Amino acid sequence: MWFRVAHIFQTFAGHYSLQLKTCVKNKVPLIRCQFMPHHRMLVLTSCKKNEEKKVSPDKLDLDIWKTIMKETASEAPKTCPSEDPVDAFSAATREMVQMWRLAGKAVPENITEEQLSIVQELPSKSAKKKYLKYLAIKEGKKKATKEKRKIKQEGAEYLQKEKQNGGGVELKNTFLLQFWQRSFDVMYNWRAAQSMLFGQPLVFDMSYESNMARREMENTVSQLLECEGFNRKSLDPFHLYFCNMMPEGSYHKELLKRYGDAWDRLLITVTEKSYVDIFPKDKLVYLTADSPSVLKSFHHDKIYIIGSIVDKSIQTGLSLANAKRLKLATARLPLDEYLKWDVGAKNLTLNQMISILLTVKETGNWQEALKFVPKRKHEGFLPVPEQKYCNQFKNHQNKTRIDNGPVKKARRQKSTLNLNQGVEKSSNKKRWWLDED
Repeated sequence: MWFRVAHIFQTFAGHYSLQLKTCVKNKVPLIRCQFMPHHRMLVLTSCKKNEEKKVSPDKLDLDIWKTIMKETASEAPKTCPSEDPVDAFSAATREMVQMWRLAGKAVPENITEEQLSIVQELPSKSAKKKYLKYLAIKEGKKKATKEKRKIKQEGAEYLQKEKQNGGGVELKNTFLLQFWQRSFDVMYNWRAAQSMLFGQPLVFDMSYESNMARREMENTVSQLLECEGFNRKSLDPFHLYFCNMMPEGSYHKELLKRYGDAWDRLLITVTEKSYVDIFPKDKLVYLTADSPSVLKSFHHDKIYIIGSIVDKSIQTGLSLANAKRLKLATARLPLDEYLKWDVGAKNLTLNQMISILLTVKETGNWQEALKFVPKRKHEGFLPVPEQKYCNQFKNHQNKTRIDNGPVKKARRQKSTLNLNQGVEKSSNKKRWWLDED
């Protein structure tokens, strides 16, 4: 039975193909054949023949041209995607940079793979142009520095040759002992090691990675390097803590890039933990320019926190909100109490903050410490500073002294009594030059 059904279907298919050929020859409207595999049914539906659209040679119909282009595009063989899309994307970015360089835009001549990946991650075209311009300016400064160093080296070599040709030997003053840089490094490292054991902690909050752009984060790391160097060279350095440091984060990668092998030899404490988990809350004071309370005096038993952020857009209240969320005490520097503030926000850089804190820690004088505030932001110091703020160091010294007032008073009274008794005894003695009555 199945053989008979197959034979009938084959005969019908041959007859249908014959009719289809005759229809094409006689230009009869075509029919569409549609098979339903699940039901094994043959459905024939008639379709109208598309009338040929006559195109005049003088005028071109855009709709017809679009349909033709779409058909050719669909019939064209599809190109297989590249095996490594990352390499293709980086190559396209390099071609774009090369085109901008040929167009005369500010683009660096040499760009590394890391910088190229940063360009790829930038969201907009304007951001890419700004970053490439920044790299071009940075590259130009490096070239200028190299040229100056080369000219200086050539001048030194020329002077050395002139001295050798002259035959004279320059005498050096050996009266004073010369200190080499490695001797200073040993001394600075010894102070930093002592501060890790006995010094006052100073915390840098590293939890602001998501609030900064790439360039702002790089500026923050540059300021942190200056803070570490200035603290290491001070007489009484702080014990620096880098808290909330995420491993393999933006801060960590940039610090490893800047320090290199010296990162493992730094005498600072780097931890993923929060400062709340390390120190008691009653000892912590978050320094922020948005705080309503003023830091009237520097307390040696407190632990001050500085937010590691460079905010060019000035997001006000960011560090204050973080401190309030953790229920910490806040304070701001007494800038209005000592300075005639002119323009600009009262946000200072990280290296300026640590310079002010180190100076007020060593001297206790706010006028001396606030000299690190840029002069472009203020018109000078107030003529008569408030004594209750600037005399806090003297008050601190007076508290540490032993009150010997009663002892000195008793000694003074005793000496006065002895003197009076001596005068009375001497007055009772008989003078030999006086005659008796």
